[in-house]
Amino acid sequence: MVRLAMSPRESTPAAEFVVDGAHSGRRLDAVLKSLSGLSWERARRAIESGKVTVNGQHAGDGAAEVRTGNRIRVDERAQGKKAEKSNDIVIVHLDSALVVVEKPAGVSTIPFGDETLEQQRETLDSLVRARLTKMLGGRGRPELGIVQRLDKETSGLIVFPRTVDAKKHLGQQLRVHTMHRRYLALVHGTVIGGTIRSQFVANRGDGLRGSTNNPTLGQVAVTHLEQVERLSGATLVACQLETGRTHQIRIHLSEAGHPLLGERVYVRRFAGPILPAERIMLHAAELGFVHPTTGQELRFESTPPEDFRTRLAALRK
Repeated sequence: MVRLAMSPRESTPAAEFVVDGAHSGRRLDAVLKSLSGLSWERARRAIESGKVTVNGQHAGDGAAEVRTGNRIRVDERAQGKKAEKSNDIVIVHLDSALVVVEKPAGVSTIPFGDETLEQQRETLDSLVRARLTKMLGGRGRPELGIVQRLDKETSGLIVFPRTVDAKKHLGQQLRVHTMHRRYLALVHGTVIGGTIRSQFVANRGDGLRGSTNNPTLGQVAVTHLEQVERLSGATLVACQLETGRTHQIRIHLSEAGHPLLGERVYVRRFAGPILPAERIMLHAAELGFVHPTTGQELRFESTPPEDFRTRLAALRK
């Protein structure tokens, strides 16, 4: 079913589609392409730029699974969410070896290779370089290495090394699991706490990254959980990473029956009611490591952004 809505003063219509059984369980970008007639590129760009909603909520991930009855709306007039400008990037710590910053939600850590030049300038590494250029008087292009990444929708603390030696040192701390990383997450249901340990593979059997029952395959993934606060139908959970696999927190909690609020990919096995959230409610709240030059132990803390706090407050009522 397709419904077009256009006001007399609008030249570009907004289209709305209802997912039927033939498309249930498929990726959002694939379904949008099929129902709307858009090209792959235009469908994905529309999703990434905030012009697509599913059941009234912004959909930022084209890989998210849609279900029968989901209402997909495409509005080319929607402004979408812009990446933060370099001046808005909060630098928590800066020295000659590294820089620690607050990553806003909705900003990719690094380019993935299929972005336009404008989109590449809006990734976090580019925004941090631009900010450092201004701070340092515009002298050349600042060196910036990558040792960790945060998902596009995840907010919070991240460190960028500024020298080759710092990159090696910080990378080694990640490999031996001595870097402290503590996240705050809003999840469905009641989580008491404990440790989740599993073997991650690229395809767990349903086309998604996740855990396997074969202990000889994949990579070890370990997440420590602590209940911070019980909420209405949800829990505020502290997640401490021992390992740092791709989407580790999202996968572990979803496989345990407690997907994060805003999760749209790893929810295939969740049968409960979905609580609303505009993005994945995950925030990198604490970051700690040994400074690669001074040997000093550094620890940083970050308060969740407004959208996270607003959702938390709603769940407390």
